[in-house]
Amino acid sequence: MEEAEMLPADRFSDAERAALYRAIFTRRDTRGEFLPDPVADELLARLLVAAHHAPSVGFMQPWSFLVVRDAAVKRRVHDAFRAADAEAALMFPEDRQGLYRSLKLQGILDAPVNLCVTCDRDRAGPVVLGRTHMPEMDLYSTVCAVQNLWLAARAEGLGVGWVSIFRPDALRAALGIPETIVPVAYLCIGHVSGLRPGPELEAKGWRQRLKLAELVRLDGWDGPAPDGDLRAALDA
Repeated sequence: MEEAEMLPADRFSDAERAALYRAIFTRRDTRGEFLPDPVADELLARLLVAAHHAPSVGFMQPWSFLVVRDAAVKRRVHDAFRAADAEAALMFPEDRQGLYRSLKLQGILDAPVNLCVTCDRDRAGPVVLGRTHMPEMDLYSTVCAVQNLWLAARAEGLGVGWVSIFRPDALRAALGIPETIVPVAYLCIGHVSGLRPGPELEAKGWRQRLKLAELVRLDGWDGPAPDGDLRAALDA
């Protein structure tokens, strides 16, 4: 079989490269900023195409996408969130529970589109190239699809919020997901009134961004921290 012609590996233009980094650095987890305006089917399709072009180990493509627009279905999902949210609040120390309860952690009823991204762990068969020794690579691949969609949404001017405070079985029941399918991400998607300049949890003092230079080591876990130009660039 003849090899397909290779695509050129030239760099993006400065403007294209800047746009990519802008999408990365200004992506936000959206909660209370959703507008009621509907998301056009053509726009939603572009996001799903971007997600479907994510990398997947062994080209297994384990994801499926459940688009939720029906108000009754959203209410079932919201009920599942509320039950888990009440449990979660009590898991934190008492001095953090008030701050936790003050945070808006979902936009399920506000966002015009909800999207559940799932992983079918059996889709590619019992033996998958690249997954023979790390079986969780199908889950990691599904998260790549989520990131693709999120960055595409940012480029389109849409907000996305990831809701993860669910008991998986309760989310399965709300959406009729088979027991063998893993719900990986529940996303709220829509037009927004604006985006925060930085992560909300950072602004409200829940947690601060870690210093990148302290998370990088050379040639092994116990290797030295970077120095010289690399250290300076990481600290910038």
